[in-house]
Amino acid sequence: MSRSTSRRLFLAACAAATVLSLPASAEQLVNVYTTREPALAAPLFEAFTKATGITVNSVFVKDGLAERVKAEGAASPADVLMTVDVGNLLDVVDAGVTQPVDSAVLSAAIPANLRDPAGNWFALSLRARLIYAAKDQPKLTSFQYEELADPKWKGKICIRSGQHPYNIGLTAAYLVHYGDAKTEAWLRGLKANLARKATGGDREGARDVLGGICDIAVGNSYYVGLMRSGQGGPDQKKWGDGIEVLLPTFVGGGTHVNVSGAAVAKNSPNKANAVKLLEFAVSPEMQAVYAKQNMEYPVLASATVDPIIAALGPLKVDPISLVDIAKARKKASELMDKVGFDN
Repeated sequence: MSRSTSRRLFLAACAAATVLSLPASAEQLVNVYTTREPALAAPLFEAFTKATGITVNSVFVKDGLAERVKAEGAASPADVLMTVDVGNLLDVVDAGVTQPVDSAVLSAAIPANLRDPAGNWFALSLRARLIYAAKDQPKLTSFQYEELADPKWKGKICIRSGQHPYNIGLTAAYLVHYGDAKTEAWLRGLKANLARKATGGDREGARDVLGGICDIAVGNSYYVGLMRSGQGGPDQKKWGDGIEVLLPTFVGGGTHVNVSGAAVAKNSPNKANAVKLLEFAVSPEMQAVYAKQNMEYPVLASATVDPIIAALGPLKVDPISLVDIAKARKKASELMDKVGFDN
């Protein structure tokens, strides 16, 4: 192989490399691997450094977080693993790359159903699965998830793919409440009520409600915040402002939520700083800032909610455990396929 060819291969390898070399240990350092867009967590990191003097090195890992940390092994510089969706949090736990944390601060701030009983992960913010409704129909004052299968909504519901994690999560919660047979019947009823193929995104659901394609749509709370705040542009602001929003509940339960959260890495070289960062994240001031960045609900009940999200109404979180919901995801996906939900 020629010297020039060797050099080109070396440079290509360097360009393709995604591993960021971080110091293995430092007294005033904490390394965060995150699947969240860095800008969303930046205010938290900046405030933490200002308050403590501890530098935060963040590494954006789009895919394969658990696999990356596992491959790095004992030499991994990762201290904190931050991600969205409880399923992703359970994936890093199941991969064996987290460690339990016993923190009175975290236990006091985060409800028991929103953290791992063994302390392997903690929710930091919440996103609720809502109903978007047309304004030009009789005003809905309440809604229950069970009603999505009611024949009165035949041809009137819009929803994204059933296999999307948001809908797998909701279906998994239904499974925890009602078991396999009732959940399958509910999915068949919901499918029969669709106004169009289960496709698009949650924002498109709001668009199609406003456009008269459907009377109601299923969507996440933070999309309402993003649309109404104008972050998606004038068209999306029109969609967000043009719908009514309801916080549905399960019969005898509460509103289904998913989370963004974090865990301390198994081989964290700066564990004390990692725990300090998580504890800082659940302080009232930072909960308000962290949740506002992506228009989410704070996990700390006493924290200030962004006015746009607060206007949706008080959130009563369903009390079932997120661990149980995550464990039911596989069955939920299988039932989606069984009923041909996306066909």
